[in-house]
Amino acid sequence: MDERARIDDVCRRLRDHYVFPDVAEKLAVFLQARLGEGAYAGLDDKALAEAVTRDLQSVNGDKHLRLRFHIDPLPEVDGESFDPEVYRREAELNGFGIASARRLSGNVGYLETKLLYGPDISGEVLAAAMTLLATADALLIDVRENRGGDPTAVAMLISYLVGEPTHYNSIYLRDGDVTNQFWTLPHVPGRKFGADKPVWVLTGPTTFSGAEDLSYSLQQLGRAKTVGAVTGGGANPRKQFKVDTHLDVTVPGGRAVNPVTGTNWEGVGVRPDIPVAVEDAFGTAYALALEHVLTLGDSGVRRQIADEARLALADLG
Repeated sequence: MDERARIDDVCRRLRDHYVFPDVAEKLAVFLQARLGEGAYAGLDDKALAEAVTRDLQSVNGDKHLRLRFHIDPLPEVDGESFDPEVYRREAELNGFGIASARRLSGNVGYLETKLLYGPDISGEVLAAAMTLLATADALLIDVRENRGGDPTAVAMLISYLVGEPTHYNSIYLRDGDVTNQFWTLPHVPGRKFGADKPVWVLTGPTTFSGAEDLSYSLQQLGRAKTVGAVTGGGANPRKQFKVDTHLDVTVPGGRAVNPVTGTNWEGVGVRPDIPVAVEDAFGTAYALALEHVLTLGDSGVRRQIADEARLALADLG
């Protein structure tokens, strides 16, 4: 397939699916003009993907708009370059997106996630992690290196942190012209962390898409404080369509609509409640959590916890 056929296919996907039809038309016209100028002539697949991605994102900065190069040949199911079995295997090899779930000194829980796989894939592991952390006095959720994932995983995770079912996000979809509400679950497996103990979410510029949904939703619900740096700014959920053997295009077909703000974090990112350098986010949040622990008492069974908290605070300087 030559570059003209590839660009034509990208433009067709944009016109058919991009959540903003007017922007889709501008993008298609722009890509065709660039093609006519010879901007894509003679490029190999990898270079073409990089050039087209730059041009796609130059119009409105949507970081979910990408032409991607893949080393391995792509599958195709109903036009989409997605193989659910390969995705499931990837999840298994990546700890189902959970890099760490542990108790820190001072009875502070710590959950680090790198990707949010849907509950159909990661539910059992996510439930185990949250059950492990349920009896902590405070919780740190680290999404500084989380590039996104499935919105139903966000729903499941937030469900461990609230009491009653809570409407925390909506997504408008161009296909069908519908808006779907996202609510927390009425029941989750294992034990909840609960609605009353403090939570801090660690963010940074690599925090993207579904991880931003988690951060923004908890922030706007008043359920957590975000600590760190501004996130990547991708609020438009996308699908991926096969263009050629090693190329696919990701096209956002929807946009998030937060029920509190009426908007989302697209292009601006999630602004931290406590802005610090990304490398300082853990120490800052952990210190705040330890200070909270020390307000809970230091006698009886809490004596050991208070001693741990004091030592950990001293180590943080």
